[in-house]
Amino acid sequence: MAHAKYRVIAQAFLASLFFAMSAPIAKILLVNVDPVMLAALLYLGSGFGLLLLKVTLHQLKPSAEAHLTKTDMPWLMGAILAGGIAAPIVLMCSLRNTSASTASLLLNFEGAATSVLAAVLFREALGKRIWMAVILVTLGSIILSWDRSERMSFSIGALGIVVACTLWGLDNNLTRHISGKDPVMITIIKGIGAGVVSLCMALLLGNRLPSLGYISMAIVLGFFAYGLSIVFFISALRHLGAARTSAYFGTAPFIGALLSFVLLKEVPDVSFLFAVPIMVAGAICLLIEKHEHTHTHPEFEHEHRHDHDDDHHNHDHETITNGFHSYRHKHCAITHIHPHTPDIHHRHEHGR
Repeated sequence: MAHAKYRVIAQAFLASLFFAMSAPIAKILLVNVDPVMLAALLYLGSGFGLLLLKVTLHQLKPSAEAHLTKTDMPWLMGAILAGGIAAPIVLMCSLRNTSASTASLLLNFEGAATSVLAAVLFREALGKRIWMAVILVTLGSIILSWDRSERMSFSIGALGIVVACTLWGLDNNLTRHISGKDPVMITIIKGIGAGVVSLCMALLLGNRLPSLGYISMAIVLGFFAYGLSIVFFISALRHLGAARTSAYFGTAPFIGALLSFVLLKEVPDVSFLFAVPIMVAGAICLLIEKHEHTHTHPEFEHEHRHDHDDDHHNHDHETITNGFHSYRHKHCAITHIHPHTPDIHHRHEHGR
């Protein structure tokens, strides 16, 4: 079971890695691309890029993921509206009127917003170590993102970035409810849906299509930073819950800094040296967290990708099924104790 845990953590870090490249490159593209148009191209790149990838992979091996159903649509539509349409447009408009240092600092608010919403609105169980991890990772990200050469300023643009982060926090929590379904298909629908709506808005606002070169760069950036990043994020959500996944995701600035040292031969500065122990402490809080208590699973049915190597999938099939597969199955009522996170089988209420 330990290797499965670390695989999920790796997915959260990969989501963080791909997203880490988005803000600086988007800032460069905004010089020649209107903000709403750029938001549209980023999501169209994620949606159509993943659609092409899914069709290609399906020819090699059919997916074992569960399909989306009608009951999933309200959650998906809410996530698209909050995180796919509203948040990117608000962010792109705000980036034009906000310094790079201020924007980098404020983008770290997404993890905190996700955790607060998860605890307050969706009753996700967060222990002291998780709250400490969220605080440490956010603090480390702020230190790492702080550009002391620029004057720190707060404005309507800065407020817009906070709003965008809150909308993404809501998006993360809404997506958590459907994280058991095919993450690639969720991201395809989200990308194409949000991209088409944003493109229509951009054209109505008089935004012009940029040159083919800028379109290509935006689409490629969208495929990695919004497409693959969201796929890995959703995959981690189903096992870790919204707050824990967002805490790992909050290491994006740290990962970006490490990449710059390795690839660009940059020299670590004072901010990095201060941020390292704080980030490491936050990561340790996440890794050593152990949430264990006697809990009861009521009888329920659902469908998701699974195998039979854990304590929650001992049901029988009409035919022998080995390896990962998707099948609507029933969980009988059971009371037991074991270490767990707020995954798709452990979203129970906790006593105060």
